[in-house]
Amino acid sequence: MSDVLLFTISMAATVLGLLGSWAAYRRRGLASGMRGTAWSMVPMGAYLTGLTKFLADLAFSPVKWAGVALFGLGALLYIASGAMLRRGTAVEGGPRRKREPESAPKSAPKSAPKSAPKGAAPKGELERRGPAADPDLAEIEQILKNRGIS
Repeated sequence: MSDVLLFTISMAATVLGLLGSWAAYRRRGLASGMRGTAWSMVPMGAYLTGLTKFLADLAFSPVKWAGVALFGLGALLYIASGAMLRRGTAVEGGPRRKREPESAPKSAPKSAPKSAPKGAAPKGELERRGPAADPDLAEIEQILKNRGIS
């Protein structure tokens, strides 16, 4: 694409954006007008930095699209491999996690009692006592009752 055509398109987009920004300023205030003005400057800034020429050449070049596709595929593979490494997924031929010896049980038998932390009440006892067993909760409960909240 020629530079004159790219300049004309960029200038037109900037001018239209500035007109829309003026309208936004009048209707919705200074912040909306400033935001519109900021976005309106992008097309002309892209032209002046050469980005529009690059994008125009990219849009009409199958070789460059193939490069973009390969770049995207590489990024996708990199992200997928990171997720697999985080989960610890082992793939055939790759490093594997250490396995526990087969003689060791994988989990405790279901009939074995689980030890509770020191000072903790047994599970059934907590359910029987209810929330009022804790002095702080009892105090809060009393305040709520005094205010008529149950």
